[in-house]
Amino acid sequence: MDKNQFDYNEALEKLKAGKPITGEDGVFTPLLKQMAEALLEGEAEAHLASDPEPNRRNGKSRKKVKSGAGTFELETPRDRAGTFEPQLVKKRQTTLGNEIEEKIIGLYGLGNSYRDIAGHLKELYGIEVATGTISAITDKVIPLVKEWQQRPLDGHYPFVWLDAIHYKIRENSRYETKAVYTVLALNLEGKKEVLGLYVAESEGANFWLSVLTELNNRGVEDILIASVDGLKGFPEAINAIFPQTEVQLCIVHQIRNSLRYVASKNHKAFMADLKPVYRAATRGEAEDALDRLEAVWGDRYPIVIQSWRNKWEHLSVYFKYPEPIRRVIYTTNSIEAVHRQFRKLTKTKGGFPNDMSLLKLLYLGIQNASKKWTMPIQNWNLTLSQLAIYFEGRLDAALDL
Repeated sequence: MDKNQFDYNEALEKLKAGKPITGEDGVFTPLLKQMAEALLEGEAEAHLASDPEPNRRNGKSRKKVKSGAGTFELETPRDRAGTFEPQLVKKRQTTLGNEIEEKIIGLYGLGNSYRDIAGHLKELYGIEVATGTISAITDKVIPLVKEWQQRPLDGHYPFVWLDAIHYKIRENSRYETKAVYTVLALNLEGKKEVLGLYVAESEGANFWLSVLTELNNRGVEDILIASVDGLKGFPEAINAIFPQTEVQLCIVHQIRNSLRYVASKNHKAFMADLKPVYRAATRGEAEDALDRLEAVWGDRYPIVIQSWRNKWEHLSVYFKYPEPIRRVIYTTNSIEAVHRQFRKLTKTKGGFPNDMSLLKLLYLGIQNASKKWTMPIQNWNLTLSQLAIYFEGRLDAALDL
């Protein structure tokens, strides 16, 4: 057997014989040794290839290294010129942290499948790692997911968006379509923050009541405006937990849903008459435009007009606010951007074996995305000052006014 190939049969026999998984004689300690040495070989090759001076290999040095999997003897390549400085395990370093695991988790967090990661390790470092081993390594994210799901939250959030994205998840020996509901907020600093992810087969007032109760228990005392995509039972549920919260239905989703019932040949003309409704300066102007829309199209598409009438209370909330606030709550585009990131991560996955296998990947996606959420949204100071006026008294304690 190739020296860089982990002997899984031998490992299995050791497990059957009662050998520990980790420790000095641990079953998987040789795998960690092979991975570390292969990575160091790669570092040495890269150094020699980029060295402007003539240089070549000069054997290997050996030292005992302690790791979470156990202690082992590590061989590190040397070069004739003595200019090679290993990075994975530095020259005087005698402990190996989670560098290799972090590399694997990092690849997984970018959307690579277990098979892709195994292929990557084989191609770059010449080591073979079973997909089961990679899965076990990525499972170390699960405690972090649970901790993140239960973390304390701020007391006040000016804006919250809620939307769903759907996946195939194995349940009772068959794959079923489940929704992952994302709760994205804008905090008092004007920065985005995902408050939680929730997996469910169906939505309704009881489901949303449990989600909102959890947010409340984690510290959320008040939400000024919630922007949602027509979530069933949500207005009733939020009224029970946060009775002062305004609910704005997403205009873009309402337009998309309307066009599903309009003949394609009439889309352009219908949109020309619909635009004055949602682009009106005031609610009164919008209602006049809606009357005109019904006069022209009501007989042909009564179900569309009725939908706007039935939802008007929550569709028209944004008209009472100035442009900076309108721009934030008008659509759920902010949360759809998060979902686009999710789709990039999961596009190679046909389905997931359980809820947590999906959540750990989405969690890593959120951690990567949040690295860019370091600045407040445009004109945040102006928006916040307007919110303090329109929602008089509700932000005073949080803003120390």
